[in-house]
Amino acid sequence: MRAPTHSAEAFTTVFGHPPKGTWSAPGRVNLIGEFTDYNDGFVLPFALPFAAQASASLREDLTVRVASAQRSEAGKITIVEVELGSLAPGMIGWSSYVLGVVWALRETGAELGGIELLIDSDVPSGAGLSSSAALECSVALALRDLYDISISLRDLACVAQRAENEYVGVPTGIMDQTASLRCQAGNALFVDTRSLAVRQVPFDLKAVGLTLLVINTGVKHALGNSAYADRRRDCLHAAAELGVAALRDIPPEDIDSALARLSDEVVRRRARHIISEQGRVLEVVQLLETARPAQVGPVLTEGHRSLRDDFEVSCAELDTVVEASLAAGALGARMTGGGFGGSVVVLLGSDAVGPVTLSVLAAFATSRFARPEVFEVVASDGASRLA
Repeated sequence: MRAPTHSAEAFTTVFGHPPKGTWSAPGRVNLIGEFTDYNDGFVLPFALPFAAQASASLREDLTVRVASAQRSEAGKITIVEVELGSLAPGMIGWSSYVLGVVWALRETGAELGGIELLIDSDVPSGAGLSSSAALECSVALALRDLYDISISLRDLACVAQRAENEYVGVPTGIMDQTASLRCQAGNALFVDTRSLAVRQVPFDLKAVGLTLLVINTGVKHALGNSAYADRRRDCLHAAAELGVAALRDIPPEDIDSALARLSDEVVRRRARHIISEQGRVLEVVQLLETARPAQVGPVLTEGHRSLRDDFEVSCAELDTVVEASLAAGALGARMTGGGFGGSVVVLLGSDAVGPVTLSVLAAFATSRFARPEVFEVVASDGASRLA
């Protein structure tokens, strides 16, 4: 995996002067709790050791100038330049994730002026690891500090989410931005996406001889596509038919009676995943807080089957990773992220890393899939100022 260019050095090269500071925000892995965030439910992500960096400096005019180390022409990093007053939802391109944060923060009433931003990242794009949220949160933190804005991390996550929902037009929940800003090393973050209350849950696998792999299939997904929107609409339909504000309001123990009241089979399957996934999040939290992390494995696998069969967001490559990992002795595995590609998380004993990796690579070769990327991850810190 490519290490990021130090964004402060790139900033100086592009803009001709050093930045006032550099901020970093990580991508995330969602251990369990997929698609529950936009159903007001529970999620359990943790921050990755891979992050987006934003180096920034204020301007004396009202111009926003944005550049990315990943965007260049003829070897030269290009600059997107926009007047502050012209920012509006509907702008397209990679810079919309950055400009959207500027717009969303102004929508809160914050008084912002011109700014220069240089972005760099080593979070894999399209892998279901929240590269976009890492980008948004690094920029949001930079703007907060540079303009000395009084806003909590909880509310800053909402600003970043609004940028993605309204400015970029991707209907994601609040989990990704919350994880990027509020995770702590050695812990997963238990988030109630309705109240936005959080709790740190111990997640130090190395101490008990376990490892978590992330296996990036290399298959790209697009969260803005119709399939994502269709599933969100199905969940809203189920909640309305059941007479609740959101599917989060159906306790896992009431799942059978609730499903019996739904008239459409597809909607019933979508609801079954969300309601049962709520129970899986609570089960994993209990296992981790009672020092039984190895028992999390089967819960992950159960979650994958639900995503594959009921929510129908898996794909052949994701299923192949799960099956090959389990066949080689993994304790559990499941897809993570928006689906239709992206990554799988695999829980295993540390001595099984080699056999599981070889099993997955062999299965991909047999199926003539492109070689996947395999790396170990640990629960890392959330966003911070680097310099």
